[in-house]
Amino acid sequence: MPAPLNAENVRRAPKVLLHDHLDGGLRPQTVLELADEIGYRDLPAGDAESLGRWFRQAADSGSLVQYLETFAHTVAVMQTPSAVQRVARECALDLAADGVVHAEVRMAPELLTAMRIEEAVEAMLDGYAQGSREAAAAGTPIGVGTLLCAMRQNDRWEEVAGLVVRYRDAGVVGFDLAGPEDGFPPDRIPSALALLDRAGAHRTVHAGEAAGIGSIRGALDGAHAERLGHGVRIADEVPEDGALGPVAQRVRDQRIPLEVAPSSNVQTGAYPSLAAHPVDRLHRAGFAVTLNTDNRLMSGVSVTSEVTDVATTFGWTWDDVRTVTERAVTAAFLPEADKQRLLDEVVRPGYAALAG
Repeated sequence: MPAPLNAENVRRAPKVLLHDHLDGGLRPQTVLELADEIGYRDLPAGDAESLGRWFRQAADSGSLVQYLETFAHTVAVMQTPSAVQRVARECALDLAADGVVHAEVRMAPELLTAMRIEEAVEAMLDGYAQGSREAAAAGTPIGVGTLLCAMRQNDRWEEVAGLVVRYRDAGVVGFDLAGPEDGFPPDRIPSALALLDRAGAHRTVHAGEAAGIGSIRGALDGAHAERLGHGVRIADEVPEDGALGPVAQRVRDQRIPLEVAPSSNVQTGAYPSLAAHPVDRLHRAGFAVTLNTDNRLMSGVSVTSEVTDVATTFGWTWDDVRTVTERAVTAAFLPEADKQRLLDEVVRPGYAALAG
């Protein structure tokens, strides 16, 4: 008999996370302590429970603009290498405790303006490495890869692309474009993309979150995105019945992974409710859907809660959860041998034990 598909068992299941922002996943208590260390006085609450609630309520505005304003506080307290290292270490530990076996966590180092950009990257890498060592010692092994974001509206793409290449053997697994989709096309700075091309560096691009099909097409054709950050607006070309639109057909046929984060999409007003979200429609239609948290603090979610809520809402079985997890392994920016080991030794045995 299969185990019940509930939060307790989903937590036990091996999970893979591809879209999670470091500055969107701090522990509320850590925000308070880091603010106290640097004398930051602008936090909207003075205890961890109230602060966590404030982040969730402020983010749950139905507006992507207001959602993003909450990051002013988390980024403000991450302006020293020791703070970045602490946040990265705790991120690895929190994900490992939630049953995540591989995560790719992203951050824009250019936002950490009080230190050299290289210091910011090295602090992230040190923190993830320390957290991963501690998690393995606790019996919850996790691998964490670092994605470095360039902000679309700024002009530091080439610098960030250079860091992706420079630190690729130290744990940086790829490049991301984040920030406003409208008005800032993903091929705006061709020299950065050429640098990545020459190095054969991986890239994912935020597209199809706040903007639609045109943004997705631009990410694929302009930036040569291997994965789509969110990408959920591909559903605009996926009718309930009828033919797929041309971009949707291409994304499905080429198995381009979608880093879908349903709770975040509901919070930012892209969809009115989880039940109205197209994640299940895309999954059923054969798209390479993966499930992600986006920002665990702001959305008040974990990987376990996200998977459980989607499965409960749409009647998914362990086969569905396993399929989504295997897709995430396939889409990970890992060497092929590491992906195969993860599938054969961790993911498939884990789901076989749960599915009965």
